[in-house]
Amino acid sequence: MKPKIIIAIILIALGIVAFAYQGITYTTREKVVDLGPIQVTAEKSKTIPLPPIVGAIALVGGIVLLVLGSRKG
Repeated sequence: MKPKIIIAIILIALGIVAFAYQGITYTTREKVVDLGPIQVTAEKSKTIPLPPIVGAIALVGGIVLLVLGSRKG
């Protein structure tokens, strides 16, 4: 398979995922209290927003690469 087609498929998949999830959420653990042997941690959830335009650009770019990569030339 040509590298352009593989990259196109990856971009299309990333575009669809970006439209579906609209952001990346992750959880971090932070120490709240540290008194010798006693430690208290808290889990905080953070989100990195992913604008729909990023998904659209990836999707369109993947489709364009797929069309250009499938041409003989």
